[in-house]
Amino acid sequence: MFGAVIHAPGDVRYEERADPIIIEPADAVVRTVAACVCGSDLWRYRGISPVPRPTPIGHEFCGVVEAVGDSVTTVTVGDFVVGGFNPSDNTCPVCRKGAHANCQHGAHYDGAQAERIRIPWADGTLVATPEPPADDLIPSILALSDVMCTGWHAAVSAGVGPGRSVAVVGDGAVGLCAVIASAQLGADVVVAMSRHEPRQRVAREFGATHVIAERGEDGAAKVRELTEGIGADCVLECVGTEDARLQAVACVRDGGNIGLVGVPHGELPVNDLFWRNVGVKGGPAHCRAYLPQLLDLVLARTINPGLVFDLELPLAEVAEAYAAMDERRAIKSLLRP
Repeated sequence: MFGAVIHAPGDVRYEERADPIIIEPADAVVRTVAACVCGSDLWRYRGISPVPRPTPIGHEFCGVVEAVGDSVTTVTVGDFVVGGFNPSDNTCPVCRKGAHANCQHGAHYDGAQAERIRIPWADGTLVATPEPPADDLIPSILALSDVMCTGWHAAVSAGVGPGRSVAVVGDGAVGLCAVIASAQLGADVVVAMSRHEPRQRVAREFGATHVIAERGEDGAAKVRELTEGIGADCVLECVGTEDARLQAVACVRDGGNIGLVGVPHGELPVNDLFWRNVGVKGGPAHCRAYLPQLLDLVLARTINPGLVFDLELPLAEVAEAYAAMDERRAIKSLLRP
């Protein structure tokens, strides 16, 4: 089979790889129908995170089950499935508390930007659709493997709900999905911070009540203008850079909450947060906990997170998929084998 391998910063190649096989009884093998490039993949592509050796890459997928191990009972060959970016067994004490991203037996994929993928802990990771989905739903189902669950996790972590004001820092796919989550959870004010008109349009379609283009203190001042002069009840930080984290701190009200889901590359001013009684919660999304509810919303066409994919390419053109996102010519690149 073929798949994506990152060799060095800026160097992602479409290469022949070994076919995945069942190794453990809890495994499954999935034929990929769609995969994509994640903003977190760009950390290695940009040289911010190391690439010590050629490595298969990618962690988002949906597809059809081709084989299952002897202990797998919840999915079967032929099922259309989606799985979160962080495999989990869904049975350990941590999973039973709903914290699947921290599963005691957690695993990783060996590169999901590929024609086939071995899925560890298939019963605890994969969720099947009731029937094969319509093709136009594939992008939104694919979004559930990471960005929609991650945006939802940001909102849940920050306590978004009816009567709350929300500011979303970051207009990439996760930030835009955090807008969906905030609207679905009933927030009264949903502010998308974006300087890019195409992304502003998507944010409004997803439920943003306001869009702010300013950054830094100017941006925080605009947020305060919309929130009784005090700042947002909930701020969702969906980037991970130090600038984005400081923007979140500047936009949140005293006694408010920050939902932190951007992969961290910077520090937080802990003393300031302490004296302001600002809560911080977040981390990798507990995808398996959120998938059933979010899949129902997608299949009912209540939400359409697949709009974040504004570029679709054959898997063989994975290098262009990365370049387009790196150069901000695309919000998120979808790949079809």
